[in-house]
Amino acid sequence: MKQKTIGILTGGADVPALNAALRAVTIRATKEGYHVLGIVNGWNGLINIDQSRKINEQVFCRTMNIDSTHSLQRKGGTVLGTSRIIPNMVKIEDVPDHLKDKYNNPENDLTEEVLKNIEYLEIDTLIVIGGLNTLTYAASLHKLGVKIIAIPKTMDNNINGSDYSLGFSTCVTRTVQYTHQLRTCASSHHNFLIVEVFGRYAGFSSIIPCITGAADRCLIPEHPFDVEEITELLVEDRKNGLNNYSILITSEGATPTTGYQNSNDPDKNWRGIGRWLRGQLEEISPKFNNGRKISAIDQHLGYMVRSGDPDAVDSIVAVAFGNLAINLLTSGKTGTMVSLMKSRYEYRPIGIITSGKKTVDVSKFYDSKRYRPRFTNIEDKPMWIL
Repeated sequence: MKQKTIGILTGGADVPALNAALRAVTIRATKEGYHVLGIVNGWNGLINIDQSRKINEQVFCRTMNIDSTHSLQRKGGTVLGTSRIIPNMVKIEDVPDHLKDKYNNPENDLTEEVLKNIEYLEIDTLIVIGGLNTLTYAASLHKLGVKIIAIPKTMDNNINGSDYSLGFSTCVTRTVQYTHQLRTCASSHHNFLIVEVFGRYAGFSSIIPCITGAADRCLIPEHPFDVEEITELLVEDRKNGLNNYSILITSEGATPTTGYQNSNDPDKNWRGIGRWLRGQLEEISPKFNNGRKISAIDQHLGYMVRSGDPDAVDSIVAVAFGNLAINLLTSGKTGTMVSLMKSRYEYRPIGIITSGKKTVDVSKFYDSKRYRPRFTNIEDKPMWIL
């Protein structure tokens, strides 16, 4: 029998645990007798395959083996590269040169080319490691007959059907670490400290660090905030603190009831709510501080929390997810996503990704009056509580 080929790609933004997952899949699949073909630069690689070349001459794919993945578990990023391109929404400037005669609209659906290239590369099953957009497209390919196994990854931890996505623990660990480091600046000058983190539509990357004690208050996209209320609370926290400062962590997607609006354009940088809050806190603080202004520091952690090596939790989950993906492959259970629910590894139908939005349940886990996590009732909750 001809050796079967597994295709594997990483799509969307990078997270520190991607290489560990690639290594786990490659080692296990190779030992099970599969040929592993890595797709370079995510979905962009699958639309750029040049069928006039032999497979071993392709620029956008390469063979993965045990030797080539030897030290990957310790390294962040992804050796396969990644992109945010989704094949059914390809802008004209991103269409490969050899396809521009066929696809010349401002936005193009290249799914037909993806299907042709999967067949040309003789990929039997495609393992996709990605966030919400990457896996949503993977789910659409499954409906077209492609054998898909999905592995969730995202710093925002907002993929429906799994309590946990690769990258989230490192994101939280780094957020806590850097916020504590910034305390020296805030305490020395008795300032407000505003730390802006990832999270356009879900506030997990803001609320979980706040649970650890990294901040006095947190703002999340799921609940609009009143800027005067949060200023008054931070003034109170500053007055009651030993070193006369207070800390606020805000998701990039947090929105006030009035005065500031994030862009709905996905191609624009969302960074800005932290800077806006800095100005507002300084302007409003005299109202609650006997007429004296309190200066503020704003810091966008951004790519610092997704760069570098994975932490221990991400390293463990990456190995587990990779092996679970091959378990599903060998048992014929494609059209699935590996999952971690209530601290137990399992799998879900891939369609669950698009069946609903995963966001913070404000009524259960967020005190919208005090702008703090609510976590008193934690019986039967998973490790991450939310």
